Amino acid sequence: MGMNKNTVLAWATFIMILVGLILIGLGAFRYNEVAGWGFASVGIGFFAIAWVFNALKGRV
Repeated sequence: MGMNKNTVLAWATFIMILVGLILIGLGAFRYNEVAGWGFASVGIGFFAIAWVFNALKGRV
């Protein structure tokens, strides 16, 4: 099975969204103190990077 660059970017986008959801979930449900805000903000950062990966599909 050959993976071209668009397939790699699609998988990277999917993994980044999954990790972002997990980090936001950790920040919301596991850590109730200030660390939760850090986890949630990093999760939002993962969403931003996944958005960039999705925008790069077909252009690279």
